[in-house]
Amino acid sequence: MLLYNITIGIDQSIESQWTIWMKTEHIPQVMQTGLFTGFRFYKVLTHDDPATASYCVQYFVESIDKFNQYLREHAPELMDMHKKKYPDQHAAFQTLLEEVL
Repeated sequence: MLLYNITIGIDQSIESQWTIWMKTEHIPQVMQTGLFTGFRFYKVLTHDDPATASYCVQYFVESIDKFNQYLREHAPELMDMHKKKYPDQHAAFQTLLEEVL
């Protein structure tokens, strides 16, 4: 199992609007690709910038092939939608993690 982790810093002035959009539109769109088996959405409680709020979205994927398919076929459009909806109001970075047993 792989974990695709996206950490996002969002301007506090739009935090409430953004979290609603993430829950009702963006995350459901990612899940509708059929490539992820589940997700978690967290608020980061420890961060250094008082002007932003930080969040973490974690998507679970069964294989690197499915993850790469997501990157090829869906990620560019979904990321572009996020950038257009919240221009200059967020920063994000992604990490792919592999479970170690």
